[in-house]
Amino acid sequence: MSLASLIPLAHVRDVKRSMAFYGKLGFVEGKTHTPEGGTEPVWAWIKSGGAHLMLAKASEAVDPAEQAVLFYVYCDDVGVFRSKLIEDGVDAGPVQHPFYAPRGEFRVTDPDGYVLMITHT
Repeated sequence: MSLASLIPLAHVRDVKRSMAFYGKLGFVEGKTHTPEGGTEPVWAWIKSGGAHLMLAKASEAVDPAEQAVLFYVYCDDVGVFRSKLIEDGVDAGPVQHPFYAPRGEFRVTDPDGYVLMITHT
């Protein structure tokens, strides 16, 4: 038995706002769902190359201190990607060089407090 893929689902305060944030990282809309009579999506699947993420409107307030998961995002050039994010108004942390990321990694926090570690492929 083998798995085809693993796609995380993050509960967020505002799906549309989160889609806009992740759009700055290169994600595009795959599918969304807006309930009948609703004006905003309550669920979305977004993608960028081989990266996929589902977003769902949280039923309660999202507490950043309770987000016990890190999302690792891989790119070809850490410095170039960081510069682009900063140009787009994203608060990107300094590039660090731990032993497992010799070409560097940096931290970004999404609007709901989820931590994304951007590193090289």
